[in-house]
Amino acid sequence: MASNKSLLMLPGDGIGPEVCQEVRKVLDWMDKRRAVSFDVKEGLVGGAAYDAHKTAITDETMQDAMDADAVLFGAVGGPQYDNLGWDVRPEAGLLRLRKEMDLFANLRPAVTFDALLDASTLKQEVIQGLDIMIIRELTAGVYFGEPRGMQTLPDGTERCIDTQSYTKAEIERVTEVAFDLARKRGSKVHSVEKANVMKTGVFWRQTVSELHKSGKYDDIELHHMYADNCGMQLVRNPKQFDVIVTDNLFGDMLSDVAAMLTGSLGMLPSASLGAVDEFGRRKALYEPVHGSAPDIAGQGMANPLAMLLSFAMTLRYSFDLQEDADLLEQAAQAVLSRGIRTGDIMAAGAEKVSTAQMGDAVCEELDKRAA
Repeated sequence: MASNKSLLMLPGDGIGPEVCQEVRKVLDWMDKRRAVSFDVKEGLVGGAAYDAHKTAITDETMQDAMDADAVLFGAVGGPQYDNLGWDVRPEAGLLRLRKEMDLFANLRPAVTFDALLDASTLKQEVIQGLDIMIIRELTAGVYFGEPRGMQTLPDGTERCIDTQSYTKAEIERVTEVAFDLARKRGSKVHSVEKANVMKTGVFWRQTVSELHKSGKYDDIELHHMYADNCGMQLVRNPKQFDVIVTDNLFGDMLSDVAAMLTGSLGMLPSASLGAVDEFGRRKALYEPVHGSAPDIAGQGMANPLAMLLSFAMTLRYSFDLQEDADLLEQAAQAVLSRGIRTGDIMAAGAEKVSTAQMGDAVCEELDKRAA
């Protein structure tokens, strides 16, 4: 297969570089064993970019991201950057990537592994076989709405404002992603908002309902649910859900709730997708749900599986390499079934390994499956 797939790696801060290094091993394995090659470029983002350039991402790295077929992102942030200005803090690099690449649909799967059922705080019968996809609108809503910021009122009272704002088109396009994805899964979508107390919630519900009634999605079963009830239902009866679509704020919170159903944030990947262009390509960024974990950075303790599973999503959604994505996901499952664990998912009787050893174990399983 021609070496024309471009991948930009942005390891970032904390454990980001460590977990990204394990993806390098899989890339090397694919080059040797699957004849699938990538043109890989690496850049700085977050605190690492600030240390070098006094900005969370340079214009040059931003252009590299725009030009790449896919971006693989590690993590950003650390306590040493807590007092930086709003525009140069590490997280500003990620927000700029999302905004300028127009990555409006964030896909966060919550899937349980049989070998890790004991790691969840919920009963096994509640979570066994769980397979949920949460689709979070990522480039609008309260995280981007204007006006925002501090105000001093005429009487001297200080007030801070954030604005929740959505256009019809912004709601429609993320809902279309949810409906299209549900069609390949269980054909059921829960649209989540707060229409009982928020005008944007009423607008969200109306827009989703109109799109569903347009005739394009008659095969999809649509349910509406308030966000607070959805949080409760996720821990009460999570297997009632297939695809959940919601706004930026509620998606941020509910996807973390769903993450802990599986037992560890260190296990969960995500994809952020843009619109399909006239050539059938879409900009995309893939990242683990976990953060930079500065307390364990550089110690070889990080769990690289979320990063590796994010790369599996890269293979699936950006490069249409379904078989290779399946192989990587199966290899991760097999490693866990062998009782190999990093510290965050350690269990009695299991073998505790380092970040690098976990990556090596995954490559060993890949060898077995490709033999």
